[in-house]
Amino acid sequence: MLLVTGGAGFIGSNIVAALNDAGRPDVAVCDALGDAGKWRNLAKRQLADIVPPAELPSWLDGRRLDAVIHMGAISETTATDGDLVIETNFRFSMRLLDWCTAHAVPLIYASSAATYGNGEQGFDDDPSLSALKRLRPMNLYGWSKHLFDMAVTSRAACGEKLPPQWAGLKFFNVFGPNEYHKGTMMSVLAHRFDDIRCGRTVELFKSHRDGIADGDQRRDFIYVDDVVRVVMWLFATPSVSGLFNVGTGQARSFRDLMLSAYVALGASPNIRYIDMPLSIRDSYQYFTQSKVERLQHAGYNGGFTSLEEAVGLYVKGYLDSTDRYR
Repeated sequence: MLLVTGGAGFIGSNIVAALNDAGRPDVAVCDALGDAGKWRNLAKRQLADIVPPAELPSWLDGRRLDAVIHMGAISETTATDGDLVIETNFRFSMRLLDWCTAHAVPLIYASSAATYGNGEQGFDDDPSLSALKRLRPMNLYGWSKHLFDMAVTSRAACGEKLPPQWAGLKFFNVFGPNEYHKGTMMSVLAHRFDDIRCGRTVELFKSHRDGIADGDQRRDFIYVDDVVRVVMWLFATPSVSGLFNVGTGQARSFRDLMLSAYVALGASPNIRYIDMPLSIRDSYQYFTQSKVERLQHAGYNGGFTSLEEAVGLYVKGYLDSTDRYR
């Protein structure tokens, strides 16, 4: 049996789908379904169990698992309840790490590019403690992920016992099907797609930085299928452990993202640029781009989908469909 925490969420449910497609119906999901429709992310799946997070310790007691894929977290970058975020994202993860260590179960877990903060230290997934200690996450979510990264890599550096495989994945800007329950944390494409389809004006932020055009703020957008392929490769390659960026290595603009959606629909662009709110103007990040060499040097050669192709797959296969769920 496999356990996917956060398995009803965005990335988690796509991993569950891939495991089912690979012939693994013995997948247990640990998640809180709530009332935002997350159950729809799993409606097409075969599951061995759905475990509420509070019941996971007793559920794990005496259980034998092939791996734990830990995607569960409070992922809102605007979260402010420090106690809740640390309990959910850090202490819960530490308990899973200890269980996987004690029972020799591989652990693949979600970190985040939010650990890099404003990017002043670059986006190099150097796993050394000296490099990690230089990072300054800008929000509570990023800090909680950073704390766990440091805890795991510190144990590795000291030669302490760890699971037979451990891999932390620093996801960049992931988009794709099953993100619809995320509200304000959905990708800009998912947020604006109905406006594009209905011919309404799409609003993007103006640039307030010299030398950068309106809408040319850039992110490393990565399609969720590419993320899933990395996770499945790690699951099939238990000799690989470490901390890895999961991005395309190619920053693209928000304007490129929107224009790709117009092309996929065969529609004429209708974009207007608006002032960025003063509350975020000074701290807004204009550029993220992962370094992918460590993942490639570890043996991953799956490549990454181009932005234009990924948007086309998402738009035609899901967003412009009567059934948007994988």
